[in-house]
Amino acid sequence: MPALYILIPIALLIVAVCIFIFFWAVDSGQYDDLDGPAHSILFDDQDPNHLAGVDQASGHEHTAEPDDKQEPPRA
Repeated sequence: MPALYILIPIALLIVAVCIFIFFWAVDSGQYDDLDGPAHSILFDDQDPNHLAGVDQASGHEHTAEPDDKQEPPRA
């Protein structure tokens, strides 16, 4: 019985810490975009259309030209 006087406050402390960590994660944006990383693995990072779509979804503007329009490197 005396062990309960120690274990119950410890359990409540652990629950309080877990709740604090959960709310910290939500406030810091850890759960903002759950689908983006799962879908981005399916696309090539060098594709300018994919980069434009990613930037558009995140609110940024992407103005890169496709690779075939750029000058080839000089040897």
